[in-house]
Amino acid sequence: MPAVAPAQQTAARSEAYEVQSGDAWLDRQLANINHYAERYPDAFLDEVARYAGVPRGYVVALMHSHGWQAGDIYFACFWAKASGQSCRDSVRAFSQDPEGGWEAVVKRMPVKPDNLHYRSVRHAVAASFGHWDRPITLDATLRRQLGR
Repeated sequence: MPAVAPAQQTAARSEAYEVQSGDAWLDRQLANINHYAERYPDAFLDEVARYAGVPRGYVVALMHSHGWQAGDIYFACFWAKASGQSCRDSVRAFSQDPEGGWEAVVKRMPVKPDNLHYRSVRHAVAASFGHWDRPITLDATLRRQLGR
């Protein structure tokens, strides 16, 4: 039986990645997270597990067994946390019908999206970049909200 190579975040996958969250700033950061996960996969996995409250093994399975992009994993798990759902709920919703990207997927989920959900994910991204000592350009709204 041929061996199956696990999927991983690669430069080619990151370059081809297009996310549609409905928030241009967030889309850029999720693409950046893909590039971060290429070089530091363990730090990425630890971040999602620790701060989104998702078992690390589940995050590993999404990335390596199911071929999910790091940016999609990040959004799925932190959106779930922000909206009071499980990461599995987000993953299931996206897997069943990814049409229209995350912007459309979250509208079809049981908890309807609102500004506070997006705000929470944006704040999580800013915090993650801080944990990773990674530069980030905040938009005017985030600078005001975070007092920077």
